[in-house]
Amino acid sequence: MFRFAHIDYFYLLAVIPVLAALLVIFLLWKKKTLAKYGDWNIIKQLMPDYSLGKSVLKFFIIMVVLASLIVAMAGPQSGSRLEKVKRKGIDLMICLDVSNSMLAQDIKPNRLERAKQSIIRLIENLEGDRLGIIVFAGKAYTQLPITTDYAAAKMFISTINPGIVPTQGTAIGEAIEVAVNGFGESKHNKAIVIITDGEDHEGNVLEQADAAVKKGIAIYTIGMGLPEGTPIPVYTGDIQTGYRKDQDGQTIMSKLDETLLQQIASVGKGMYVRATTTETGLSKIFDDISKIEKSEIEEKQFSDYEDRFQYFVAFGLFFLILDLFIFERKTQWMKRFKPFDFNSK
Repeated sequence: MFRFAHIDYFYLLAVIPVLAALLVIFLLWKKKTLAKYGDWNIIKQLMPDYSLGKSVLKFFIIMVVLASLIVAMAGPQSGSRLEKVKRKGIDLMICLDVSNSMLAQDIKPNRLERAKQSIIRLIENLEGDRLGIIVFAGKAYTQLPITTDYAAAKMFISTINPGIVPTQGTAIGEAIEVAVNGFGESKHNKAIVIITDGEDHEGNVLEQADAAVKKGIAIYTIGMGLPEGTPIPVYTGDIQTGYRKDQDGQTIMSKLDETLLQQIASVGKGMYVRATTTETGLSKIFDDISKIEKSEIEEKQFSDYEDRFQYFVAFGLFFLILDLFIFERKTQWMKRFKPFDFNSK
């Protein structure tokens, strides 16, 4: 396995095209300036040792040296030993509702952002558990396959927004089905956490919950929002421009359906928690999930990485030494080398 320890250094590669552009500008300026003194062909005869090709070649070599050093600074590393790591944990799938109703602001800053913040805090407390992320609205999709790469999980969570699922609605049943399939043939203990306002538009959610329980999967639900309802904001860019309205021009109120979420948790042999303005309830659910017996999870990991920067330094040094032996003036053999001079004999 190959990786770079400091990928931020690759931004320095942007300097190379800038320098190339400056070289082109300089050469055009130089030619234009020399042309003021007379015909260009005559001027070239006054500078018989000048070699444009060698100047460009030296510039190219310096750019190769610069690129090699930048790659070396990025810290190229290769995995030197693959080993199996055993850890204890459970398989956990989080199903996050990303429908427009999750933008309601009865929980600040809004339901979706508060849920994302809580998931990230949960990830920071995981040890050995495998985690997967399902997003759903009118359809359900796997945002992150089940993994122990917690850094990747937090990155994926931070990018979630209602726009990633084009079909609006709240297909909780489909989300459960996708989560169950996402576990694969794993023999570990499993749990599903559904974070939603509960306004299901499909109707088969209890059947899917029952099917999951028969496979030994517990289902927990977290209700986001208030039962009395709140309007759904509409945004243009980052600016709120109003609230969603129905066909009659009435403001749509998004209400938390606690009854459905309680039923799902009951059928799923889990528990229901309603989020508040200060606590989403995810920590309470995780405390209960932590009581599930953890099974041994075996993974393959690259345990050691060896630095490989020296190869790129050596590559750059080779071209730097080569540059020292290339002169901008034409050498004697280059003067005699005239492949397109058909008059010479």
